[in-house]
Amino acid sequence: MSQGRVESILGIKYPIIQGPMAWITNAELVAAVSNAGGLGILGPNAGQTTVTTSIEGTAERMRREIKKTKELTDKPFAVTLIVDYDLSFTSPILQIVIDEGVKAVLINGILDENIFKQLKEHDIKIIFRPQTPSIADAQAAEKMGADIYVATGFDEGGTVPDRVIGTFTVVPMIVDAVQDMPIMAAGGIADVRGVRAAFALGAEGVFAGSRFIPVTESPAAENVKQLIVDSTAEDLMLFRTVPSYYRSLPGKLAEKLVEMDQQGASREAIAQKMNGTRNMKVGMLEGDTEEGYVSVGTGITPIKKIQSVKEVVLELMQDFVEK
Repeated sequence: MSQGRVESILGIKYPIIQGPMAWITNAELVAAVSNAGGLGILGPNAGQTTVTTSIEGTAERMRREIKKTKELTDKPFAVTLIVDYDLSFTSPILQIVIDEGVKAVLINGILDENIFKQLKEHDIKIIFRPQTPSIADAQAAEKMGADIYVATGFDEGGTVPDRVIGTFTVVPMIVDAVQDMPIMAAGGIADVRGVRAAFALGAEGVFAGSRFIPVTESPAAENVKQLIVDSTAEDLMLFRTVPSYYRSLPGKLAEKLVEMDQQGASREAIAQKMNGTRNMKVGMLEGDTEEGYVSVGTGITPIKKIQSVKEVVLELMQDFVEK
């Protein structure tokens, strides 16, 4: 099969990107994805086990993880550039990305001309992924020079889109809205059937997060990996929070958040109880599924065993492997 646009832009073998899950990416996971032919992404707090609010400390942590990743792979990988919404952390991380020669970045939802300009000047590829994809946003991203746009459906794990539009609906909507920018599909893709469906809808690649949690190279707690393997989409609990919704597999905290939602608590009150990504760390990195939460997408049902990253990539990308 001839090389597609996503592979050509990113310098990778297969059109698959590993999502930048907070706390549960590290150099080992990212390098494994890139070595297997996809594009690994270092997410917020990649490789860390403790919380810091220091801008300088956050940036230097990312520099160390980038250096570790470079020791483990000579293939392209990416870094999550924007880890906050006031951009206070962004400039230091951007400078480190430039200094370290990182080939690509993921920008979560903020179209900033100055940031795009600096990235373009250093030939760093821009993967743009808004929380809630929209026709206007996709057209604006293309005009500003994004290299790849990720259209995320409500099926995803983590902070889901504001609009309840599934992956099967949002992908063709965005594909039809742009002129020449390749679109990748995200949300609920965990086996080759999902990959084939995404391509049938016009996507040129897939962006997967939850599928890369129950893998041997993931820093996620072993009990969490097994919980994902043993669960299906029917087990997931959905609740309102800031800015929109979240899902979790069952646990004391998750059940309390759903209860608060059903009793009419405000999004802000639920978010305060949820405690952001800190309780994701408790649940998914430390393995305390009662006091923390386990956020995954609705595509977990076909995940039947803990595998290596290479096995997952080859399974999902089997149509692109030269026979």
